[in-house]
Amino acid sequence: MVRKKGGVKKGKGPTRPPKPEPMEDAAQKPSVWLPGDAMEDGETLQYDPTVYDCMSTLTLDWPSLSFDLLRDHLGAPRTAFPHTLFMVSGTQAATAKQNYLAVMKVDHLGHSKAAARRQKEAEKAAAAAAGGDGSDSDDDMIGGSDDDSDAEDEEETAQLHVRKVAHTGGINRVRSCPQQPHIVASWADTAQVQVWDLSTQLAELKDEAGAPPAGSQGKVHKVNARHVHTHSSEGYALDWSPVAAGRLASGDCRARIHVWEPTQAGKWAVGSPYKGHEASVEDLQWSPTEETVFASASVDKTIRIWDTREQSKAMLSVKAHDADVNVVSWNRSTTYMLASGGDDGVLRVWDLRQLAEGAFVANFAYHRGPITSVEWCPYEASMLATSSSDNQLAVWDLALERDPEEEAALAPESNALAPDNLPPQLLFVHSGQTDMKEMHWHPQINGMMVSTAADGIGIFKPYNV
Repeated sequence: MVRKKGGVKKGKGPTRPPKPEPMEDAAQKPSVWLPGDAMEDGETLQYDPTVYDCMSTLTLDWPSLSFDLLRDHLGAPRTAFPHTLFMVSGTQAATAKQNYLAVMKVDHLGHSKAAARRQKEAEKAAAAAAGGDGSDSDDDMIGGSDDDSDAEDEEETAQLHVRKVAHTGGINRVRSCPQQPHIVASWADTAQVQVWDLSTQLAELKDEAGAPPAGSQGKVHKVNARHVHTHSSEGYALDWSPVAAGRLASGDCRARIHVWEPTQAGKWAVGSPYKGHEASVEDLQWSPTEETVFASASVDKTIRIWDTREQSKAMLSVKAHDADVNVVSWNRSTTYMLASGGDDGVLRVWDLRQLAEGAFVANFAYHRGPITSVEWCPYEASMLATSSSDNQLAVWDLALERDPEEEAALAPESNALAPDNLPPQLLFVHSGQTDMKEMHWHPQINGMMVSTAADGIGIFKPYNV
């Protein structure tokens, strides 16, 4: 984001015309806006659509606090546009009975105009490097000539297909089982965790081509949950094990954690609570490699590592933040790395081999509001993303280091130079959504990200990720 002057200043009862503002120097560079910076009268944030390969938004009848992306049958990794993705989301409706789980397919996610132009330029450059100018063959590959730019830049319109499943109570968190994506768990504000089989809804969406049938988007279907467990209070922490199929963990606002074990009868046996935290358990993450190990984050400012073979106490514990720890994420590529985000707006990265010493290996105090989500990239071990109530989604690459001379050499005359207090590991910032709650990387589409906020769901792919 850069900012520039714009709009008209307003005042009460002016008696004389305002003084003309001095002309801006044409060579003056724009300034970079950071969260918390003050905005002067008449200043606006300038959106740059050229930094997205893909950008789409969608809304449901009600806001959503949580969603999950479903692994699908379309293969991985996939990069060719247009894309199709499947997801499940939970609503926060005006009344308990108006809530539902939304099982969604989004298809025809196409290249942005800017991305299409970048692709064409890259193909021309490749052809020129191979010994030709690339003018004719490249135009044929794109589907038009330079004189047909309107057709060339035409974007596909993403199409939303929805099946709604009735759900009593607002949905605080929803998670899909990685081994069986049609099995979904929901955490409700009624203090109930429920497990659902959404295979029928997913099968309908997979077979649905073209525009959705009339009436299919609005109807709310009644489905009985496969299993229901009532905690002593409501909660938010919920995670399926990526190693032990069907194993689930849930944590509540009274500091209790339950581990669910699947049974042969298609139900779950919910164990007695793990106790140790002194305040609400906000998030849980199973180890990506060890089936008995999981991490927890709490309002008591700690992160704890548990082993299901020793329920009486945590194996490790560290005071992780100076405020509530809201979220944690376990690196699935470098499995001794854990990331955490707190109410203090700080992102921290931990080496589990040194967790007992209480020293983090990275600390970024960039956000100006509580961090609401953190997640490591599934295919790039050094990359992760955070979302925050400051309405920012930030992508980080821990492998990046600042080189001021290279930055100055590569920066166009009209581009803003990075301020000294901008972390060099900050790779991309997405904004434009209000009260951002949760983000996820798509597990099968490289670079595709989805975020949910009070005003809808954003689906996008940054050009540099």
